[in-house]
Amino acid sequence: MARDHGGNLDAAVARFGPGDWIDLSTGINRRPWPVPALPDHAWRALPTAADEARLIDVAAAWLRCAQGRVLPMAGASAAIQILPRVLAPGRAAVLTPSYNEHAASLRAAGWQVSAAPDIAAMEGADLAVVVNPNNPDGREWSPAALTALAGRVGTLIVDESFADPRPDLSLIPELPDNAVVLRSFGKFWGLAGLRLGFAVARPDLLAALREAAGPWAVAGPALAIGAAAMADAAWADAAVTYHAEAALNLDRLALRGGWRPVGGTHLFRLYETSDARAAQEALARAHVWTRRFPYSDRWLRLGIPGDRDEFDRLEAALRP
Repeated sequence: MARDHGGNLDAAVARFGPGDWIDLSTGINRRPWPVPALPDHAWRALPTAADEARLIDVAAAWLRCAQGRVLPMAGASAAIQILPRVLAPGRAAVLTPSYNEHAASLRAAGWQVSAAPDIAAMEGADLAVVVNPNNPDGREWSPAALTALAGRVGTLIVDESFADPRPDLSLIPELPDNAVVLRSFGKFWGLAGLRLGFAVARPDLLAALREAAGPWAVAGPALAIGAAAMADAAWADAAVTYHAEAALNLDRLALRGGWRPVGGTHLFRLYETSDARAAQEALARAHVWTRRFPYSDRWLRLGIPGDRDEFDRLEAALRP
């Protein structure tokens, strides 16, 4: 059965016609890191242990942890699919509403899954899953609060896919032994097509994940681009600054259009509208694609426009 996701631009084009679309239905940075030409071996040869080690060194510095605690994977999504099968099934509590792949992957692996409205409701679970900051509402929890939660559950998974601009939220520097942190590369660096992400955990659990993922789980170009991009501190600083300012501007436009900000992160904002379907369709007629949710007829989520032209088009589309 198909699962609800953003990024379904094909459906928008089929319904509202082809053209110059602005896809704001995801939280992927629309100002991607500029990919340079890669050495020929990145394309022609299988990735080597040295290729992976270079990325791990850079990623560990960015994530503020030891190299032995980091495993590159084919996107955070790969870890979301594999972890439920590596861990022994039991009772899982998943923060809700949140990214729907966590609950779906757990159920597919035989876990008994319950929805938790907040982390206090997770106590006693064999496995707890928290997205921090949360998708789609941007709720956030301090490392101290998550460390305390780790002491009250069997295993804690924290999905930090939107945390790169917020190192203060990360559990990684003081990671409890029974915790796993997931990171997405594609969202902040704007290169989702690479399918690159990371699991951060104790070494024995990473070894089990590596075994389950199989050989050459991450492509050579992804290893090379990831290492170069994550070492580019100047680009990262500029990206954080742009998105912090642009998110405020997006809130301003939304308020002017009669929407109420509900929350969000540096990479997306969530709004309460009078009718999410009508709001989405009005923007789609201007070839701006957004994300609504099956569990709310009022919430609409927008990624951050990538430049002045995109903001101008969105502003025009929001006018009555």
